[in-house]
Amino acid sequence: MNIKHTATAGALALISGTVTASATDLRLSHQWSDKDVRHQVAQIVADEVAAADVDLQIRIFPTQSLFKAREQYKPLSRGQLDMTVLPLSYAGGQQPAYNLTLMPGLVKNHDHAARMNESPFMEAIEAKMADDDVMVLVHGYLAGGFAGKDKCITAPADVDGLQMRAAGKAFEQMLAGAGASIASMASSEIYNAMQTGVLDAANTSSSSFVSYRLYEQVGCYTPAGDYALWFMYQPLLMNKSTFEGLSDAQQAALLTAAEKAQAFYLEEAKKEDAESRRVFEEAGVEIAAMTEAEFNAWRDLAKETSYKAFVADVPDGQHLLDLAFAVE
Repeated sequence: MNIKHTATAGALALISGTVTASATDLRLSHQWSDKDVRHQVAQIVADEVAAADVDLQIRIFPTQSLFKAREQYKPLSRGQLDMTVLPLSYAGGQQPAYNLTLMPGLVKNHDHAARMNESPFMEAIEAKMADDDVMVLVHGYLAGGFAGKDKCITAPADVDGLQMRAAGKAFEQMLAGAGASIASMASSEIYNAMQTGVLDAANTSSSSFVSYRLYEQVGCYTPAGDYALWFMYQPLLMNKSTFEGLSDAQQAALLTAAEKAQAFYLEEAKKEDAESRRVFEEAGVEIAAMTEAEFNAWRDLAKETSYKAFVADVPDGQHLLDLAFAVE
């Protein structure tokens, strides 16, 4: 079955230097290398759909080769792009509610994240996506932790007076509330900033801690474990009209593939945290663990900083927060 994009979408696609795709040839864009777990999730969907033999092919464009990292949501919503794997908070400018998918203390661990994905909270987020003609195929959260050059960071008191890099605006607000000074930079710049004394501590994803070799610069690492503050929702999204225009067999193949990919995503996310701990331990870095009491102390601080700012900025912010907190 063939579905042609509208003339406008086609023209825009041609202007941006891409080729208009038919419904049997879907284009999936993301920002990562082909070694990354998020690429592997996309590849599972592509491979399973191809194996289903329903006249549907998914072409993956990794490493920002089709659209820049933070510029994928808008073309997806306009039908210029069919699919993407995207940290949803990147689209917080278009939909401020999405900033709640990178909020300190909202998700405790990966199993809690999986329950969030099947909750009324996620239904409310998906309803906002639907307004933009976007839908979720594969849910997924990735976690992160803290590392300090000279001390362990598990509780709010540990960051008082430190120069810190945080992953995301909400984390900057919370850490500032705990007495830290914030230095904003990309995760790729943390190593040099620690090496030159610009940073005392940092917060980023488990995979970034390893890939940027931060174990060479820090004395103590607090990986995501039973309790972790940093969880970022990074789903595989699809243009809703494109999906609805496919045949029943093609839709079924996509949904079956997505189910397999989602189970893989959850297990691999847990492995990334464990792998980061192993790498830091082998490098001789002290490993710390956040307790439930410390997690709750951070969350209480976040309520007075990050959450308060979110509610002030988003009209239905308190309702969305209540839905999130309702997930046990």
